[in-house]
Amino acid sequence: MEEDLRRALERNELALHYQPIVDLESGIITGAEALLRWTHPTRGSVSPSQFIPVAEDSGLILPIGAWVLREACTQAKAWEDAGLRPIEVYVNVSALQFRSDGFLDGLTAILDETGLNPKLLVLELTESVLMERAKLGAPLLKILRAKGVQAAVDDFGTGYSSLSYLRRLKVDSLKIDQSFVREITTTPDDTTIVSAIISIGRSLKLRVIAEGVESAEVLAFLRTQKCTEAQGYYFSRPVPADQFAKLHEMQVN
Repeated sequence: MEEDLRRALERNELALHYQPIVDLESGIITGAEALLRWTHPTRGSVSPSQFIPVAEDSGLILPIGAWVLREACTQAKAWEDAGLRPIEVYVNVSALQFRSDGFLDGLTAILDETGLNPKLLVLELTESVLMERAKLGAPLLKILRAKGVQAAVDDFGTGYSSLSYLRRLKVDSLKIDQSFVREITTTPDDTTIVSAIISIGRSLKLRVIAEGVESAEVLAFLRTQKCTEAQGYYFSRPVPADQFAKLHEMQVN
């Protein structure tokens, strides 16, 4: 798989799909999470849960991650140039990428090349990555934020959950892990956790995005708790860029 993945970059077998992120007050799409897809010539569609660990173990995540960043920024600028309302594009950044010496220079070059407004780029980082790089990551995030780039804590609630890093690292938003969100209307503990995370986010003046929304009941609960935004199959599955453009003006009641 490692050798096939190495060739996948050269053969243009990788693609990005985009899942809408919806503002719960207005009901409009404000963002898109870029999700990597691989169509193998003989195996067909390969699950990210299979190939991402291989990419990380082999170091291929560095060139693949750079490709994802460039592709996502290029697409966001293309949507804007086509006359669509500007939206934020969310890109997952691996621990290996974030630790790499050339990450900042590479990201700056991509923004310069694509012409995307840095304010429209949101880097998704897990709690473990932020904690591991707490001392080194703070200056890096400060530089990124000075450029206008935003940072979101991905899968919040599943990692260290040490709230002190939220103060030190000055992130912009929290993404509640879908494992909590899916059960909030049936599991009291998950309901309490989600309510607490939303409350923490609001207290710290952070945006809170709920992942994995699949029903009207869950959506209604999130709105009563004043969650900022949400994404999930209730709105749309991840779709290719041309289909996302058609969803772009969708409004959720």
